[in-house]
Amino acid sequence: MTIAKEIESINTKEDLAEFVSNLRKDFMKNPGDWENQTLDGYFDAMESWIRVIDSYSKNAGDMDVRNPSWKTFAKILIAAKFYE
Repeated sequence: MTIAKEIESINTKEDLAEFVSNLRKDFMKNPGDWENQTLDGYFDAMESWIRVIDSYSKNAGDMDVRNPSWKTFAKILIAAKFYE
């Protein structure tokens, strides 16, 4: 299962903690897959993605992010991997 697919199984804080652990491992194993390879770049992307989350929701049809949950936090973390 890919790291992005793991998001669908997140329902609790423990699930989110495991996802964060796996996200870190993904970065360590596949840094070339990450657009944002510095902590500064990652946090900048996270901030930017949070600011456009309503547009993302509308365009992607992802209504889950409009009512934040543990899954929403995981989506924010994975989005910062790629978002510019």
